[in-house]
Amino acid sequence: MLIEALQFLLRILLGLVASAFWLRFYMQWARVPFHNPFAQFIVRVTDFAVRPVRRVVPGLFGLDLSSLLLCYLTELLLSFGLHWLDSYPFAAAGWQVLPGFLLHALAMTLSLTLYILLGLVFIQVILSWVNPYSPIAPVFYALSRPILAPLQRVIPTIAGIDLSPVGAFIVIQLLLILVAGLQRYALGLIW
Repeated sequence: MLIEALQFLLRILLGLVASAFWLRFYMQWARVPFHNPFAQFIVRVTDFAVRPVRRVVPGLFGLDLSSLLLCYLTELLLSFGLHWLDSYPFAAAGWQVLPGFLLHALAMTLSLTLYILLGLVFIQVILSWVNPYSPIAPVFYALSRPILAPLQRVIPTIAGIDLSPVGAFIVIQLLLILVAGLQRYALGLIW
């Protein structure tokens, strides 16, 4: 019972940290204006780690790779922590399981990414129905635009209703199924 509670807390805490790092990377990639409260919050929450890592890990094509690396490393730490709490025999396993842990962290990062994208599309849909003129609406519009724009070219609006979020939900769910298979494969390498 205590182990499950600790695993839950570890998932929540490190999941939130990894999400903040990924959102910082994604907001820069999606060219979201950083002059809004949501973006300023993400920057302030992640600055403690991003600034020092940025000195070592340079950006590429104007992208903040330090945030993406920190997201991945947080998921790797989460994978190690969850297995440690589950009494994984690290000493007996040796270094042969390291590729499995690296692959598991990659699958966890991909899964986190897809769930965040799913949440961003969902928030955008709700905001567009409830309060499209909210001060935060342009931020979520810019965050969901890279996902919805390609689908809006393929899926026509019907009676003025944009059905591209439904297509996004379906595509993201299909990708989550593939990532779950990758996670199972990585866990097979670990155990």
